[in-house]
Amino acid sequence: QVQLVESGGGLVQAGGSMRLSCAASTRTGRTFAMGWFRQAPGKEREFVAATSWNGGASWYADSVKGRFTISRDAKNTVYLEMNSLNTEDTGVYYCAAGAPVPITAPNWDYWGQGTQVTVSS
Repeated sequence: QVQLVESGGGLVQAGGSMRLSCAASTRTGRTFAMGWFRQAPGKEREFVAATSWNGGASWYADSVKGRFTISRDAKNTVYLEMNSLNTEDTGVYYCAAGAPVPITAPNWDYWGQGTQVTVSS
């Protein structure tokens, strides 16, 4: 069993920055690929970014490339640094862990409860 706890959401003005964190706790200490998805009101959950189990590789949605950076530390905590935010980045951001194929599909094994990010114009 894996528990994911997100933090760092809130309200930010367009053009601003925000950092999300997600701490994963496991009984076995196993590491996973970890990622972020988001869901805006009335829209489907969409892939944002992901990192491999050791942080050696990362993937991004085209809409966030060059603005968002995903990273992780050795303790199974993943971060999402978000810069140049715009109103289209508004939504609930979910942390995910697992070994999904493909990584962009919302079929990861474990999910956090989500954290709201609101970008005001």
